[in-house]
Amino acid sequence: MNPPKLTQQQRTLLESPFSDKVYITGPASSGKTTAGVARMLQMAGNGIPARSILVLVPQRSLGIPYAKAIQDPEFPAGGQPTVLTLGGMAQRMIALFWPMIAKTNQFGHPNQSPQFLTLESAQYFMARVVQPYLQRGYFENITLDPNRLYSQILDNLNKSAVVGFPLGQIGDRLKNAWVGSKTQWLVYDQAQECALRFREYCLQNNLLDFSLQFELFTKQLWNTLLCREYLVKNYRHLIYDNIEEDVPVAHDLIADWLPRLDSALLIQDDGGGYRSFLGADPRSAQELAETLPEKMIFKGSLVAGTQVDQFRLEITRSLRERGPSDSNVHSWKDAFDVQSFRFYPEMLDWTVQQAGQLLQNGVRPDEICVLSPFLSDSLRFSLVERFTRAGIPAKTFRPSRSLKDEPVVRALLCLARLAYPAWHLQPGREDVCQAFAQLLEGADLVRANLIAQTLYQPGKPEGPFAPFSSLVAEMQTRITFALGEKYSQLRNWMVEFRANPVNELDIFLSRIFGEVLSQPGSKLYQNLEAASVTARLVESARKFRQSIMAENIPLQVPVGKEYLTLLENGLIAAQSIVGWKQQLENNAVLISPAFTFLMSNQPVRYQFWLDIGSHGWWSRLDQPLTQPFVLNRQWKPDDKWTEAFEFAVNQENLEHLVSGLLHRCRDGVFLEISGMNEQGNEERGELVRAVQSLRKLLVRSPGDEHV
Repeated sequence: MNPPKLTQQQRTLLESPFSDKVYITGPASSGKTTAGVARMLQMAGNGIPARSILVLVPQRSLGIPYAKAIQDPEFPAGGQPTVLTLGGMAQRMIALFWPMIAKTNQFGHPNQSPQFLTLESAQYFMARVVQPYLQRGYFENITLDPNRLYSQILDNLNKSAVVGFPLGQIGDRLKNAWVGSKTQWLVYDQAQECALRFREYCLQNNLLDFSLQFELFTKQLWNTLLCREYLVKNYRHLIYDNIEEDVPVAHDLIADWLPRLDSALLIQDDGGGYRSFLGADPRSAQELAETLPEKMIFKGSLVAGTQVDQFRLEITRSLRERGPSDSNVHSWKDAFDVQSFRFYPEMLDWTVQQAGQLLQNGVRPDEICVLSPFLSDSLRFSLVERFTRAGIPAKTFRPSRSLKDEPVVRALLCLARLAYPAWHLQPGREDVCQAFAQLLEGADLVRANLIAQTLYQPGKPEGPFAPFSSLVAEMQTRITFALGEKYSQLRNWMVEFRANPVNELDIFLSRIFGEVLSQPGSKLYQNLEAASVTARLVESARKFRQSIMAENIPLQVPVGKEYLTLLENGLIAAQSIVGWKQQLENNAVLISPAFTFLMSNQPVRYQFWLDIGSHGWWSRLDQPLTQPFVLNRQWKPDDKWTEAFEFAVNQENLEHLVSGLLHRCRDGVFLEISGMNEQGNEERGELVRAVQSLRKLLVRSPGDEHV
């Protein structure tokens, strides 16, 4: 298979022997991953069994370029390389070698298969463990959504596993670093106790959350001769990409594996580590890379233009130090445009207008992205509505967004309530109105409300929906017969389903979407984003059902009802690779949080940075039950998390963020300042200060238009 056109740096890698163990480092967009893909194709096409090649990535989305190359019809016939995260490998090995470890870890049912938990099912079981403690007054001094509370306790468990310290040390580590009121110590002690009780519950019921999977594999299975020899025999060649985004225990394992490999290629982004809040450790990655005998440095950017690259250097300098610069302003002044607005909506209007002008100048929609530190529901809605009115295709991507916040999901859950009358969860008329407005082609809120008011009859034994023909002629005309026909199609399907129901909620969701809502006459027809969201919902519901049924856990209500209730209460959904792939493939303007855009690792021509005065660009999220920088291998036990530490970490993260974004920008960035933020308050964060410092430099440059 012929590789794409390659640079001299990439060709140098391909010219090296297959027996080499090479470490590649360089900035983002310097062609390292492309070189890794080309190396994989080269090995598979030159006699090395493809099944002996392991591609390891810290996050599934980062493996998409390799997966796409493997799925290409021109990929050499025979076996295929394996693309995995270390977590995925752990799950495979545990499933394969379960009998070896089942009786050595105090599992309650060693003769039964384990149940691997997803993020959703882990939250569910965590809730079962923590609820009695909440009733006893635990965590009463903090205000936190229950699902966020559960996820932060799970995060503590995960940090213990991926960093490599004992589970019982979580509370002590957090308390030792804390410098505030000692009332916070009680919160850390309570979080510690809940983590220990959850681990006991998992062992008792053969439940494996991510942390337990990771520990079983890295601490036990990897140290057994049978498992180690199985992996060493099957995988002789390793490509490990984005090592700076992976966790230190993963680096330890690979360091142990490297001497047994025939070849290895380790790839690291300079200035990476964007997943540090999940345990990523660039310093540990560097120590791993330095054990390899050969190092290659990729220089320059294959994406950023000269002006953008110079602007990147200048703004990161400005973030570190204010004051004069000896750079030539003409080498970077045309890479950015600063726009100031008094009110937030004015900024959004200008963003859409400017994006429209770029499209008129020949820029493709997928070459534009709109970024903010956080993508709230209101901001997402406001931007999508504006782009829709302008006739510009737009897509939003926020993996952390709860499924219940998706309008399509709310509409589907409304139909699920109607499909299962025995659950006694009949929705209100407002919910039904919103569902019809979301699903039926031609249904605006007025007509959807008319349908909900006249045809929705909750509690009726013959069904919740009356036939359209039962309306008087005047009402039929107001609703319109075209909309009435689409309503009747949905009603008839629901009537038939209620007559012959299936108990599994995920099957209901899959069927109604496939048979009705994805067909002509529905607003979801040919709506790829809605299809992606629905796929996530179906997958989430199915995995939850399988987790519950596998353990024969007694429930007072049907599994589907339990899941629906959890979801509506704010269950945090796991990330889906489907969403990442769709985000990369759709030809539409991307609206995304800045860090999410970085992890997609896809360049664009133009970026819009919204409200650069927001402190969200600089400050980290407050997490009262955990602290990712303290639960880190690089943290010294005697250090205290002071304001100086907080400032230094926030400053460093902002520099990395800005540099990473500009490495993935080809032609220019629009920096937008709003006098009032989304909440109507004035902000002046570090990013806008740095930009204003650059604008002062431009004052001394005659004829400049930025000032």
